[in-house]
Amino acid sequence: MNPRAFLVGLYESAVAAADPRRIVPAHLPPPPAGRTVVVGAGKAAAAMAAAVEAHWPGPLSGLVVTRYGHGLPLACIALVEAGHPMPDAAGRDAARRILGLVAGLSADDLVLCLLSGGGSALLVEPASGLALEDKQAVTRALLACGAPIAAINTVRKHLSAIKGGRLAAAAYPAPTVTLVVSDVPGDDPATIASGPTAADPTTTAEARAVLEAFRIALPPAVARHLATAAAESPKPDDPRLARAAARIVACARDSLAAAAAVVTQAGLVPEILGDALEGEARELGRIHAARAAAARPGTVLLSGGETTVTLDPGQGSGGRNSEYLLALAVALDGSPGIHAIAADTDGIDGTGPAAGAVIGPATLAAARAAGLDGQAMLAAHDSGRFFATLGDAVTTGPTRTNVNDFRAILVT
Repeated sequence: MNPRAFLVGLYESAVAAADPRRIVPAHLPPPPAGRTVVVGAGKAAAAMAAAVEAHWPGPLSGLVVTRYGHGLPLACIALVEAGHPMPDAAGRDAARRILGLVAGLSADDLVLCLLSGGGSALLVEPASGLALEDKQAVTRALLACGAPIAAINTVRKHLSAIKGGRLAAAAYPAPTVTLVVSDVPGDDPATIASGPTAADPTTTAEARAVLEAFRIALPPAVARHLATAAAESPKPDDPRLARAAARIVACARDSLAAAAAVVTQAGLVPEILGDALEGEARELGRIHAARAAAARPGTVLLSGGETTVTLDPGQGSGGRNSEYLLALAVALDGSPGIHAIAADTDGIDGTGPAAGAVIGPATLAAARAAGLDGQAMLAAHDSGRFFATLGDAVTTGPTRTNVNDFRAILVT
């Protein structure tokens, strides 16, 4: 067995299990008596829209927004590419167009909403009184502070004119059916893409508490907004959300199950450590190093979820998957017979070109030969450069899906 090829194959099986073009058709609702308007946002939005166009029995119109480079040709649904993870004017303009498309619909019409990871940044219409620059400043600080995604999205929902159930409220009385490719631990539709069509159980007070806990300096307009009743989002008892429904069509659990099946077919034993693991990437790497060192030969440890990396200004390149792997390699310190992969199922780990990387028993020795200090580069959050220099980065390009991180440790 070639360990690298085997691990990359597991990653590919996990991504294939979440391919919108394969999974979306079975979840489509029946067509309405009136119009069907398709809207959506996320890294999987273009592929989801393509699946709808290929299988919908009647006329369609609408607009979806995805990250730059993640688009596909569409026949009747408009596509906009916009900024991620930092929201930009293209995403703001797309959100405004989407709100316009769902306004004035009747109870006989249908809004089919397609959401996936990345939608929070891509679908950005600041609340009244806030500018795009205000949202960008808060987003930048939240992404660097190490807050979990649920906390980040709690803030986002209270600074938005479209998130936190406001899109479904704008579409009422038309029913809204949302198909979701989940990238968040727990698969809660109210958290994924900041829940534009889901009632929001969080409060403005909780949003302020997140900002205080992580010591986020607020632009004056944001501070003023969060002190007003207008910042509160639609709650579960809001009658405008009575006709909104959501269906999870893909999630990390499904992708881990697909990878586990490949492991079993290879005559090895899969052990799923969890599909919703969170926390600092480097800490999880150290924990998994101990699990791998204690595992029996022939075991493959699988896990998913979304870790975090807490950065200081000016620190190095690399995402949470490469940081996890570098911490794993440092902790294993060349332990024989242990190989691993960690990669984001959307094809991009952080902001660099790689999806993630692979390691093996010789990783640290090869690094020393190349003049790299793994421990120092881990401390500087420079894992991206570490693996790129060694040639151990895994580069796939956009996969047009997103069920978050995939990790596999092979113990031979």
